[in-house]
Amino acid sequence: MAKLHFRPYIPNQTVLFPQRIDENIAENAPVRIVNAIVDNLHLDNFKKLYRETGRWPYHPKMMLKVILYAYMNNIYSCRKIEQLLLRDIHYIWLSGHQKPDFVTINRFRNRVKEEINNVFTQLILILADKGFISLDVEYIDGTKIESKANKYTFVWRKTVERNRAKLIDKIRVLLEQVDESIAQENSVKDTPVEFSPAMLSDIVNELKNALEHVPEPNGKEEKKARRQKKKQIKELESHRDKLMEYDNHLDILGERNSYSKTDHDATFMRMKEDAMKNGQTKPGYNLQIGTENQFITDFGFFPNPTDTLTLIPFFTSFLHRYERLPGIGVADSGYGAEENYRFMQENGIESFGKYNFFHKEQRPRYTPNPFHADSLYYNEDEDYYVCPMGQHMNRIGTKRDKTASGYVTQSARYKAQRCEGCPLRGSCFKARGNRIIEVNHRLNEYKKRARERQTSEEGIKHRGRRCIEPEAVFGQMKYNMVYQRFRHVGKDKVTMDFAFFAIAFNIKKMCAKLAKEGYRTLYKLINSLYSRWRKHYRTQIVIMTYTTRKIAA
Repeated sequence: MAKLHFRPYIPNQTVLFPQRIDENIAENAPVRIVNAIVDNLHLDNFKKLYRETGRWPYHPKMMLKVILYAYMNNIYSCRKIEQLLLRDIHYIWLSGHQKPDFVTINRFRNRVKEEINNVFTQLILILADKGFISLDVEYIDGTKIESKANKYTFVWRKTVERNRAKLIDKIRVLLEQVDESIAQENSVKDTPVEFSPAMLSDIVNELKNALEHVPEPNGKEEKKARRQKKKQIKELESHRDKLMEYDNHLDILGERNSYSKTDHDATFMRMKEDAMKNGQTKPGYNLQIGTENQFITDFGFFPNPTDTLTLIPFFTSFLHRYERLPGIGVADSGYGAEENYRFMQENGIESFGKYNFFHKEQRPRYTPNPFHADSLYYNEDEDYYVCPMGQHMNRIGTKRDKTASGYVTQSARYKAQRCEGCPLRGSCFKARGNRIIEVNHRLNEYKKRARERQTSEEGIKHRGRRCIEPEAVFGQMKYNMVYQRFRHVGKDKVTMDFAFFAIAFNIKKMCAKLAKEGYRTLYKLINSLYSRWRKHYRTQIVIMTYTTRKIAA
């Protein structure tokens, strides 16, 4: 009977000449691409972040490789990266058997938060040099991502302003009750006074000094009056501290309407990921990205929930990053504002941005409202409109409005001559008097050009492409790579974390495209070999059939 044999199993065996780790890593593995890309980056600016004395730090290229490869594999925790450095062959090979702990990894991320943006720019320039992108077309869109802050730590501007106004009234009443000349001089009754914490501190100090120089009271009434004065001073100090708190809230708010107490840079917004389905606002950031061929070419964080005011700062960031602007800008209707159209026109950017109601106008059964100002006939030479009943609406003036960004818009106002007794008045308008319309001619001209571009052959191509550019990136980011909530507090750290993610995302996308091209090349090679073999096989069949028939004959 044959004896059963197993291969030798010696767990603690010492090997004199250990094997190379990279022998077990495939030649086309993404970890090798990460290693090659980081080795070719210019990281000279990282050196100024370290001291010349003290213990030798880990090499920044090694740390950068490990973190980027972890982000590519949906691992964003420093503790998990520390564990992988001990047991995963890819991380062991990237680190060269070095084992930085989670504190070191986190400190490195915070240390390079100013320089990681330059690394992202270098990678984009490498992608452009290799032909993956051209930086001539920018597909722009935004999404809201929740902050790490607690959702119940909100501070609202209206609440602060209302409570501050009530506090000012309390302070004014309290100072009127104080019978000291110092308080009377500092609180003028006839004219409203805007109190400040410093002013109240001076009043409190002077009241205390005046109280100290008053002799000790003897009678019961004098003691009661002294206690009343101390109570008033203490209450004034409490109001001063509360006023300081409200002023601090307003300073942090700036131009925003809300912020979080645990993350001052986060603004409360309505998120798409609403588990309770009640429209609850949560602290977050408005993330704007620009993509091309599903590569993230630029990104930015903004406190305003809407996208209208983000386009110009976003293009400014693109100009600062690459020292030029893209030739084509593609965006949805959320960016269709006059100031955005004008900015792109003045800077030579061909705009393929939509406007409100564009999709509604493209419906086959769409019928415009005949009473709407856009449907009325306009005589450009004599500058008047004609209402549905045929009477002229002459221009009566110009209305100027200012947007939240400070941009001034101008709308011409036109008024009908006589609307009394008009049979169409109920359908035309419901206000009193004669109808007045306001028309922004410049915006209408921009909309007309945008409509022509969107309906052109190139516009249809960009319109269809936009749906699979930033939208697909957001889908991959939130669901494939599970990047749905920030793990840091503060805009600077959030920007740092997303810069790491964007670099990892682009490298991962490049690896996928290289693998796809490799598969295509292999598929073409197999097809060509198969067609050659099939042709040769058919030739052999014909020869064999002919020979067989000859023999049979």
